[in-house]
Amino acid sequence: MSLESLLQHYGLAALFVGAGVEGETVVVGGGLLAHRGYFPLSGAMAAASAGSFVADQLFFLGGRRFRDHRWVRRVREKPAFARAIGWLERYPIGFILAFRFIYGLRTVSPVAIGTSRVEARTFLIVNIVAAIMWGVTFTTIGYLAGRRFEHLLHRFVPGTPLLLGAVGILGGVAVAAHVGRLAWRRWHGRPRR
Repeated sequence: MSLESLLQHYGLAALFVGAGVEGETVVVGGGLLAHRGYFPLSGAMAAASAGSFVADQLFFLGGRRFRDHRWVRRVREKPAFARAIGWLERYPIGFILAFRFIYGLRTVSPVAIGTSRVEARTFLIVNIVAAIMWGVTFTTIGYLAGRRFEHLLHRFVPGTPLLLGAVGILGGVAVAAHVGRLAWRRWHGRPRR
């Protein structure tokens, strides 16, 4: 089975999972692949929105159900958790709408919200709206950047098939984002002297 065939059959499922696990990089890549016609743009938007919604809903429920568990206690110790709670107390609905757009707060925020007094129904409704906004925004960015990406790829690496170049670049960006995130955590986790 070719890579193109795999993308056409399983691309939206992979986008669903990637949106919940990795985030923006995968969703922008999904928009790029929709631009190339591997799956419809509306399908990419729906898969990205649903993946984000499900992941954040699970983190919220984990925070709500296991607020005294050592996993949640470990998350509470992170500086981002305190920032998330502070913003949540001042702007509850606005924060739920915006946290997935704020670097460093994407995973910890739904857990923090789950440990708060925000009602599960309120989070569910606002989370649906926020996930749709996020999924549509980042998929559209990838879709609109598709033509420019093709131009740059052919300019710097002539003869490279677009799909191979896209997978390589997106993989590199995902790895760089992960390494950057780990470095950020390590640097900010050190005690100040």
